[in-house]
Amino acid sequence: MRTIRNVFRRKLRAFLTISGITIGIFALVVMGAMAEKITLLVDGGTEFYKDKVTVTEGESHGLGGDPMSVEKIRSLENMDEVAVASADISITLEEEMSATFGMPDLITGTDMRGQDLETFPISFADGRDLTTGDLGKVIIGSDLVKKLDGRVGNTITVRGREFEVVGVLNKTFSMPDKTVYMNLSDAQDIFYETLPEFIRPNLDKTNLATGGTIYPTPGTDPDQLADKITAMDNNLEAVGPQKFQDNIAATTGIFTMIVYGVALISLVVGGLSVINTMTMSVYERTREIGIRKALGASDGMIIRQFLGESGFIGLMGGLLGLGFGAITISLLNKWGEASGNQIFLLTNRLVIGSVVFAVFLGVASGLYPAWHAARMNPVQALRHE
Repeated sequence: MRTIRNVFRRKLRAFLTISGITIGIFALVVMGAMAEKITLLVDGGTEFYKDKVTVTEGESHGLGGDPMSVEKIRSLENMDEVAVASADISITLEEEMSATFGMPDLITGTDMRGQDLETFPISFADGRDLTTGDLGKVIIGSDLVKKLDGRVGNTITVRGREFEVVGVLNKTFSMPDKTVYMNLSDAQDIFYETLPEFIRPNLDKTNLATGGTIYPTPGTDPDQLADKITAMDNNLEAVGPQKFQDNIAATTGIFTMIVYGVALISLVVGGLSVINTMTMSVYERTREIGIRKALGASDGMIIRQFLGESGFIGLMGGLLGLGFGAITISLLNKWGEASGNQIFLLTNRLVIGSVVFAVFLGVASGLYPAWHAARMNPVQALRHE
């Protein structure tokens, strides 16, 4: 209680100082929640691609490449290292792709030839998986349920075509969350209509694909297989798990540094305000310090007193910043839920870390004022006006 009374001896100054820490922790929590979501998406993507190779023809940019034939993909099964080569079509859900966080919403059609070899854990919140005979039916990722009103049994419109929803996936924090899955033949119909009219007569719609998923044989390194496929055919872009991770890490690493940099700048400002407040507090209480030292208070006791006050300021600012940040994150995620674009994730380590860091910042900022108070000469302090 004595610490609290000392902190709020100058109420306005204490409020402004705590507000400085609060703003810094608020920025750290909100920006950190964005970085946490990025990290989780990268980890999910790495897990998704860890044991397979994706193949496209031309530049893919993660959205499927140029049109290629199903036959060309399946011909890769002639390689000893390939167990199954599954053809697929991957295009954006919207005809005109708008700015989005992470991967855009996708349509993926697959021939389902590699289902038995898939190791990425996918489960259903409702409904069932697709079968090869499920024409006109889809399963959808968790992020698209509200956007498409995609409950099991509902009919949704995908690129102007109606499909029945037979399954909804549980959240995976990876590509499946933002994907509508359908049979390859349904996706071929949609993809065919997106191609320029002058090339359609020269294409066999049933042989169309935008890429393939290659499942290696047991014991085969997928990264080495990707290199071998690329060396065999320069028109193919084969991406193994390591290349995927490197490409994503290079992009997200810079963004994460910027995010935390902005938050840390705010925290430096908050720390300076604590230093200023504690320095003024020491100056105003010089006679009090002199009396305490004259009565036998040690340097350590004086230091602990002022560090306790600065740590309390940090704790108050941390808790308030965390509270405001959590409310803001909840509101922003709620707002983005309708579009399937929830870009913040408040994790336990962020919650605990932000409060611990706020206390550490308060204590660290109070070190010099506390040391200065402890070093005062009691006689000179008692003479202070």
